[in-house]
Amino acid sequence: MRIADCQYLLSSQVNYTITNLADHKEEYSHDQINRYLRSERLTPRLLWQNVKSTIKTDESEFMYVLFDDTVLDKRHSRQIEMSQKQYSGNVHGIVRGIGVVNCVYVNIKLNEFWVVDYRIYDPLGDGKSKLDHVSDMLTGLINSKKLSFKTVLMDSWYATQKLMAEIDNLGKIYYCPLKCNRLVDDSGGKEKYKQIKDLDWNETELLQGKTIKVNKFPKDKKVKLFCVTVSANRTEYVVTNDLTQDYTPEVREVCSIRWKIEEFHREIKQLTGIESCQCRKSRIQRNHIACAMLVWNHLKRLAVKVGKTIYQLKAGLMSDYLIQQLKHPSILINLA
Repeated sequence: MRIADCQYLLSSQVNYTITNLADHKEEYSHDQINRYLRSERLTPRLLWQNVKSTIKTDESEFMYVLFDDTVLDKRHSRQIEMSQKQYSGNVHGIVRGIGVVNCVYVNIKLNEFWVVDYRIYDPLGDGKSKLDHVSDMLTGLINSKKLSFKTVLMDSWYATQKLMAEIDNLGKIYYCPLKCNRLVDDSGGKEKYKQIKDLDWNETELLQGKTIKVNKFPKDKKVKLFCVTVSANRTEYVVTNDLTQDYTPEVREVCSIRWKIEEFHREIKQLTGIESCQCRKSRIQRNHIACAMLVWNHLKRLAVKVGKTIYQLKAGLMSDYLIQQLKHPSILINLA
């Protein structure tokens, strides 16, 4: 039934509910599908088993790891387990939903990426924060998945001393934006800490960055801070533990790789119905998310193989249907 569920998410264009699946799959009733989804246990390991053979690795300097979370919107379903109020970047505000923390593996030489792990944010169920989930996935990348990489990219939400120190201790490089109210010192201890937005930048520092100490970091721990212009009305303050980095345009280029994970979030929401399950039980929600991950992975790999976008593949199903209907209409029109 797992294959049937995944095939349904891949084939359906609008309605991704269990009821709709049962209506279009004669051998399965709604109750049978519901019982299966409540009893089955699909975990992130299943995604890894399906994606690992498709990964194209290269020298570690070309391999990047991206971490970020997304919120599956459940604002109209207050009784869904694991659903809670949290900030959504998609709506730029607080919504009720299920948080999913994702790990994307990128080969910048081939301009390809793979989703290799994910965790569902359920602090009431497992007591873990999003930072804990990132830490677990980071350890898994090295110890169990044995993936080579040099650089980790994260959002400002994950720019904590503990996680940055963990990446540092693993011998990896990180780049992540800091919020403009973060306290730092660029005076070498001569002045008090000040908010990043209050720092002064000369022309050399704007081009090459400046060495700073972040408040509450170990006293001998220095990092490089860059003022990166993202767009005409947006500037990011990006920090890295690579003290040899001295060119802001290169930092901007590195940070642009983070868009890959946003691309994934958009695609999986628009094409797999990952947000559409309205079942209340957390196990069914987890299994639905797992199936959506498998479907996205399959579509993405096929899209790369045939040289199309994932959207073209999905839209092609409707195109095939239209061609078939024009040749052999199910409903013939007869005008007087």
